[in-house]
Formats: sequence, structure tokens, C-alpha cells
Amino acid sequence: MTASAIFDSVVRHRRFNPMGHQMRYRVYSLLIDIDEVDGLASAIPVFSHNRWNLISFHDKDHGPRDGSDLREWISPHLSDAGVDATGPIRMMVFPRILGYTFNPMTIWFVYSKDERLAAVLYEIHNTFGHAHSHLIVFTDGADPLKVPRHGFDKALHVSPFFDRTGRYEISLKAPSDDFSIAISYLDPEGERLLGASQKGNRREFTTRNLVWQFFAKPFVTIKVIVGIHLHAFRLLTKGAKYRSVPRPPAQEVESVILQHTTIDS
Repeated sequence: MTASAIFDSVVRHRRFNPMGHQMRYRVYSLLIDIDEVDGLASAIPVFSHNRWNLISFHDKDHGPRDGSDLREWISPHLSDAGVDATGPIRMMVFPRILGYTFNPMTIWFVYSKDERLAAVLYEIHNTFGHAHSHLIVFTDGADPLKVPRHGFDKALHVSPFFDRTGRYEISLKAPSDDFSIAISYLDPEGERLLGASQKGNRREFTTRNLVWQFFAKPFVTIKVIVGIHLHAFRLLTKGAKYRSVPRPPAQEVESVILQHTTIDS
């Protein structure tokens, strides 16, 4: 059994302020162990690494987005934050479907050699072609099933209907038999503006399961981007104020160091 897996998931978004709005849709994500991806591509006919296929994973969609080696990209950022970069690294992504994808957020799970969670990197993308990453470091190592609540200040302009201010607060359960993440977006006064979540159950990374997901949820990555723009149009019709798009942050990755992250059971 591989560490890589498919997660059959439900995504929810709910906007609280300045006007109510919500959406829910079924998706599937891939958990990709970056040391397994070439072996998976060799073993599974409908899956490829850096080549077109029914379903594929491309290095150029993540990290520096230039197609270079992903471990080589993240390792200096981890080392600068005091994290051993030699353990397993697994990424929760929307794959390319027939060559297309859009990942609002890629989540990198960085493990120590004893499988404790050493760090999580949230790589955020907007629909304007910009990306920015936040590295959360757990100095004592975290139990993947009891990840401490954490967060970071908003740095990237994501929605044109919100200012580039405020903070994200995150509750996370790292992938095991299931996976969940819940994100609250707060304004500078602490008022909740938006909530987003994804919950999923593990499926083995096999040809049969990939084909089933492909036909059960056809063109899911196109559905994501179309859904974003459709709901943006609905917000405009409700009177939401459109903000112009500022330049993205100059710093590629920002780090947050969490001390004493062990949670007693």
C-alpha cells in the first residue's frame, strides 16, 4: 500500500459578511508522496507525472511553478525554519484532469522520519495567476491526528470581494483514513467573514479508483474554476463591491513557528 491516496471529498464555502452566500460541491483530491509519484505513473496507465493523461500531476503547477524539482525547492525553506527536510513530503492537490487544473490551495505535509508532522506549507493560488505560501512549523513535532490549531495573516489577494487584510485560522486533521480542514477568514477586528472546509475519505491509489472518480465527478477541476466565477457573478448581482487586484507579495514563503505543539491525549 502506498502513502499516496485518493480522497473522496466534499468542499463547502460559506460567506457571512457583508452578505450571506454559500456553496457545496463534491470533489476528489490526490495525496501525492513526492518520492512515489514516478512509481505511481509507471504502474497506473491512466496517471502520469509531467505528461498529459486522463489524470496527471505536474511539478510546474506547484512551488516555483517552473517545473523544477519540488523537494529541491521546499528543502531550503524548511532548513531556514529549522526543519529536517529529509523525511516524507506529501501534497494534497487537485490533479490535472485531461490536462487542466486549478488549485486554490495546495497543502504540503512535511513529516519527520518517525512520521510526526514537522511542518505544513499552505500554497495559495488566486485566479489572477498569483501564488504565495505560508509555512507552519511545529517545533516539537505534531501528532498528525491532533494538529494544533494555527493560522496566519492574509498576504495574497484571493477574492476581489475582500480586502487584503485579516487573518486565516485553521483546524486541520492530516490525511490518514480520512482528512479534514476548516478555515475561518477573520477581519482585523476578529469578525468571521468566510468559512471554508474540505472533508474526505481515503481511497487506494489504483487504476480502478482513479477511473471511477473520473467518471463519477467528470471535469472536477473545470467545475472548480467555473464555480468560482459563477459565484463571483452572483455576488456582483447581490451588490458586492469589487476590489482591484494588487501586486502579489514579493516574499515567496512566509514562516510561522509554533512552540510546544505536543497535545496531551
